[in-house]
Amino acid sequence: YFDRILASKRETAERYHDFFRRIGIETVHEPTDCVSNYWLNAIILDSREERDEFLTYTNANRVQTRPVWTLMHKLPPYRDYPRAVTPIAEWLEDRIVNVPSSMRV
Repeated sequence: YFDRILASKRETAERYHDFFRRIGIETVHEPTDCVSNYWLNAIILDSREERDEFLTYTNANRVQTRPVWTLMHKLPPYRDYPRAVTPIAEWLEDRIVNVPSSMRV
């Protein structure tokens, strides 16, 4: 059963990779010598503006997409705590979108 789930998720990730590559959008994929379970599938857009346009369009057309995360130091319980400078994480936060990753049947 779990092998079928993982196989389905890997096939979904491959389909996303092929589709988005054809239209010039990068996908988040497993590094060499690693094996992902593709619990989430994500794409990387060129800017926060492009990300927000993509989110608006897909959700308006009943495709549930969402930003990858909100950085911890931006969440209300942690705003007043010390934090490191995180330019790479902030760059990624502005650009990554999670796309549907459910198992296909």
